[in-house]
Amino acid sequence: MGRLTEAGFDVVPLQAGSAVELMSRATSAIAQGLDALVVVGGDGMAHLGTNLVAGTQLPLGIVAAGTGNDVARSLSLPVKDLPAAAQVVVDAVRAGSCRPVDAVRCGPSGAAQLWFAGVLGAGFDALVNERANSWSWPRGRRRYDLAILRELPVLRPRQYVLELDGVRHELAAVLVAVANSPAYGGGLHVCPDALMDDGLLDVLVVGPLSRTRFVRLYPSVFSGRHVGHPEVHILRARVVCVDSPGIVGYADGERIGPLPLTCEAVPGALRVLAPVAGRSAPADVGADG
Repeated sequence: MGRLTEAGFDVVPLQAGSAVELMSRATSAIAQGLDALVVVGGDGMAHLGTNLVAGTQLPLGIVAAGTGNDVARSLSLPVKDLPAAAQVVVDAVRAGSCRPVDAVRCGPSGAAQLWFAGVLGAGFDALVNERANSWSWPRGRRRYDLAILRELPVLRPRQYVLELDGVRHELAAVLVAVANSPAYGGGLHVCPDALMDDGLLDVLVVGPLSRTRFVRLYPSVFSGRHVGHPEVHILRARVVCVDSPGIVGYADGERIGPLPLTCEAVPGALRVLAPVAGRSAPADVGADG
């Protein structure tokens, strides 16, 4: 984070061998007093940062240097351009300006809640994540591609119960996703019209499809053209409860827990450092990497 120190900020570097340890160190640093928290990495780091600052007044800076970076793209932040992303942080902190966006409070009803900024996968996508995360090899994107190939032969419609703002729906689907932002999985535009500042969640439901039809549909998700398919439906609600036996939900690519999960859009819960003009006094900034 040389760009931040060059700009005159006092930077507190935070690194750890695991997400749990990093969360603990960052929590301690925040308690000691920071003007902003900056995370460096992909959607997993954006997820960690969201859970540290959502619902507070502490701003979050995102220096997107990971594989997917879907949260950063949805926020129109620089991707895989560290100097440009760091300059966004510098300019925003100096100006004392943040962009308020929604974050999603998520968890089992009555239990401890987590937050996410992007998309919760609760269907075929979640099954792929769960399979891939059980493997130590291969690494990177190849592991998920292989998990897709292993999961496709057992693809089948599953029974879901969705509650959208208290209205119950029972349906069969191969994929359900709850979206605060348009994309996940490195550019899959599952809910291309989702907005991060409208106070609503977009819910993608892909109805019963054969493996062949699902494979044919999949490439169109990168451009968002899948929304015209007769078995694809987009619903909207502020509070969404999703349930189906045997599925573990993943949000921002991170494991949340077994369904049922309740997701609530909280307007303005996240304050993101965004490009601004102007100057103010240097600040203390924590950097997670």
